[in-house]
Amino acid sequence: MTTVAVIYYSSTGNVHTMARAAAQAAEKAGAAEVRLLKVAELAPAEAIASNPAWAAHIAATADVPEATPADVEWADAILFGTPTRFGLPAAQLKQFIDTTGGLWAQGKLVNKVVSSFTSTSTCHGGQESTLLALNNTFYHWGSIIVPPGFADPIQFDAANGNPYGASSISDNDPDNVAEANLAAVEFQARRAVETAAALLRGLTPTA
Repeated sequence: MTTVAVIYYSSTGNVHTMARAAAQAAEKAGAAEVRLLKVAELAPAEAIASNPAWAAHIAATADVPEATPADVEWADAILFGTPTRFGLPAAQLKQFIDTTGGLWAQGKLVNKVVSSFTSTSTCHGGQESTLLALNNTFYHWGSIIVPPGFADPIQFDAANGNPYGASSISDNDPDNVAEANLAAVEFQARRAVETAAALLRGLTPTA
């Protein structure tokens, strides 16, 4: 049975909302176990305190476990979520990814199924470049990148249409993920689980 890790960084909650939807969809798609995991916060306390929505989100998700490289090794499929920072993944997620060098050196990330999603504050705010930047890591890992593509009608919804990964526009509202965007990330998670399951079946010896 497929194991799935949904690993994300979220400052004010939109990416967390998408991550939670992805985790729930993975469970419904038949994954044996799903772990919803955040990465460690790196921002100084004074920066967080200056933004009430940021501080509130940290308090509200205090019980979400922090991801470790062991979670990456454990999972057959991994979905990464991040807001964009100047068209790139957030430093918090990048710092976590940088801790996987030991696994990469041992070849333990080869054939992991990976997929990613994002949220930006504005339209054209770096959604595609953020997801493509994340993919650069997965090429090095030797992983199998599974994007949503235009493989489901939900991708043709006017609020979606990003074949690289599900995306949301927050308009700087901490609780502003459209239902269509949630449906897109749910489809993306199902597609990742189904692909990982098929890959596992194909790699299993039939003695």
